[in-house]
Amino acid sequence: MRLRALLDTDALGLRLLGGEDELDRTVRGVMTTDLRDPSRYLSGGELVLTGLAWRHDASDSEPFVRLLSQAGVAGLAAGEAELGAIPEDLVAACARHRLPLFAVHESVAFATITEHVVRQVSGERAGDLAAVVDRHRRMMTSGPTGGGPDVVLDLLGSDLDLRAWVLSPTGRLIAGPKVTGALPADICAKLAAAHLAAARTGRRGPHRLALGSSTYSLFPIRSTGRSAQAARDVRETVLSDWLLAVEADAGDWPAERLDLLQGVTQLISVERDRRDAARTVRRRLAQEVLELVQSGAAPGEVAARLRVAAPVLLPGLGAAPHWQVVVARVDWAGADIEPGPVAQALLEEILVDPLATGPEPSDRIAVAHTGDEAVALVPLPAVSAEHDGSETGIVADALLESVRQPLSAGLDDDGQVTLGVSAAVHSAEGLRGALEEARHARRVAAARPGRVSAAGHQELASHVLLLPFVPDDVRRAFTARLLDPLREYDRRHRAELIPTLEAFLDCDGSWTRCATRLHLHVNTLRYRVGRIEQLTSRDLSRLEDKLDFFLALRMS
Repeated sequence: MRLRALLDTDALGLRLLGGEDELDRTVRGVMTTDLRDPSRYLSGGELVLTGLAWRHDASDSEPFVRLLSQAGVAGLAAGEAELGAIPEDLVAACARHRLPLFAVHESVAFATITEHVVRQVSGERAGDLAAVVDRHRRMMTSGPTGGGPDVVLDLLGSDLDLRAWVLSPTGRLIAGPKVTGALPADICAKLAAAHLAAARTGRRGPHRLALGSSTYSLFPIRSTGRSAQAARDVRETVLSDWLLAVEADAGDWPAERLDLLQGVTQLISVERDRRDAARTVRRRLAQEVLELVQSGAAPGEVAARLRVAAPVLLPGLGAAPHWQVVVARVDWAGADIEPGPVAQALLEEILVDPLATGPEPSDRIAVAHTGDEAVALVPLPAVSAEHDGSETGIVADALLESVRQPLSAGLDDDGQVTLGVSAAVHSAEGLRGALEEARHARRVAAARPGRVSAAGHQELASHVLLLPFVPDDVRRAFTARLLDPLREYDRRHRAELIPTLEAFLDCDGSWTRCATRLHLHVNTLRYRVGRIEQLTSRDLSRLEDKLDFFLALRMS
């Protein structure tokens, strides 16, 4: 807005005392102050409101006005309530520095002027930004020249003073304003978890979340693709929708600003669909390789397809890569949802940058879906000849370290995500075995408690592989026979026999190490172990009884 517009508003009752030639200055904000030096809080373009409490005598006016002029303010409005008429020394100082000066009648509150200016400035900014967003949308829909979501987020910051970030459903930071930088990973995870939990309820956005001294408003960014439009159940898309997190409370926003942010989310969804379409080639390659492996095709035929895939997934790689297979499944209780596409979208997100060490994420994986599961073909840089590749690549637990909290919120109490990870293989001959290995590992993960779990190939060589496939009634009977007497004794006497048993086995039966770990005297430890043997009729010096206790604790 222009300074001239203030004089045209009768409700403000402003009188111009000087600076008529400067009334075309643009007002970008408003500030009320009675500081002698408010320059540190000024950024330029403000209408400064003052009650003149800073003025003790005529000599104070010149330095005060000089500081305002150097800060680039648009104008000064002085209240008449404190001193009555505006002092002539202030009028003269403003004239010398060509600073427009207004008198504010004592009947007009500064809050009235502030509200009017903020409303006018915000409306104009929103209108300008809406036009920019609309132009940006046209550019992005016609080609990749719009600059991506970062440009729009920078506009939100510069024109509406809104800090905003685009996050994936797992809490991965996709885009953010360049000036303010990235959000901490723990904040991203909490925002994504709140978004997914709210989305599961079916409530319309924006959803609001208070974290510390900040309030965030969360706007869903939904795909405009045909499959997303045809979704009948929120669970079909809840684990794949992006979100826009704005550091502001949108609860009292006017409809115009909410409409503008909805337009921003629609614009970002165009970029999301563009990135999704870019994965088409990788998906097709993965599907072809998967079909060849499952059909028992000759290794030479599979190797030929891998040679085609390698340059696409790892451009510029000199040697043929090694490969890892990751299998994922998403299960919903009592839902008529095709799980394959849901698992594919989620696995692509989880694996978008599993091994990258640079600042920019890489998207090197190829994911297909078949039946109820998704299968990812992950290329790994070839290791030196003295290594077998088993110590390189993706680690199962690391995949879920940062995504467990958001995914658990989205799965609520009726969903489960399980992943299995194979060892690295060096050739097409090993790919079929890697696929079966990853599928077995996923079944081990599915037998564990919890909404989100993963298992790696290392676990297939241990006793853990056997435990998930023991029938539930056998597991319950076995653990009850060995552990229930100890639990009951602990409940009645607070004796901590179960923790003592766990520590004793973990210390390989070493009395000294176990006593040190539990901060007990060795005689006290011997008494507890003796009580365990008495209650269970077992002998903890025998390997067979130690193994039974170990398995019972793992299955409990």
